[in-house]
Order: sequence, then C-alpha cells, then structure tokens
Amino acid sequence: MLVCLVTVPHPEEAYRIARALVEERLAACVNVVPGVRSVYRWQGAVEEAGEVLLVVKTTRQRFPALRDRIAALHPYQVPEVVSLPVEDALAAYRAWVEESVAEAESPREA
Repeated sequence: MLVCLVTVPHPEEAYRIARALVEERLAACVNVVPGVRSVYRWQGAVEEAGEVLLVVKTTRQRFPALRDRIAALHPYQVPEVVSLPVEDALAAYRAWVEESVAEAESPREA
C-alpha cells in the first residue's frame, strides 16, 4: 500500500482529478485538503502559491498507471506525484484499498 501526495492549483481541478482516479480504480480514496501554501523554487525563482493537497491511497502495483494518469490530467508542467510506502495499517483497511484498486476482470468468453 502507498500514500501519494499531489498538489493542484484549484479545488475544481483537485476534485476532477480525485474523481477520475477513484472511478478508474487507480485510487481507493483521495482526500482533498484545501488551504495549503507552498513555497518552492521554479525556473530559478522562489515562488509561493496557494494549492490543494491530494492524499491518494493506492497500491505499489497501481502506482505506475496512477502516476501516468495524474500527469495526463494535471495542469502543471511538472506535477508533484510523490509516493510514500505504508509500513503498517489496519488489515481491513489495507484489504479494502487493495480490493478497491484491483483491475476488473475481463468477462469470460462463452
């Protein structure tokens, strides 16, 4: 299990990306945390901006597809997509995350 951190500039984009990740089974859950202030270096200058933080729960197996999908949906040229391993979690929660992001099996041919 992984927790991924993603920042976006506006709540509307945050909810659009969060919904897409959950609908596409790339994330089990995405927390949308408004009111984040970021200070960062971009193109040689120190910048400051208000952002929205997405806290994304997924699995290591789904991370490559999740990372690529965020890059495709994200308005930033270089979006933050950082994954952190979950060392321990409630077993039932971990199982729910794994089940939630499991790729749907293709129907068997008759």
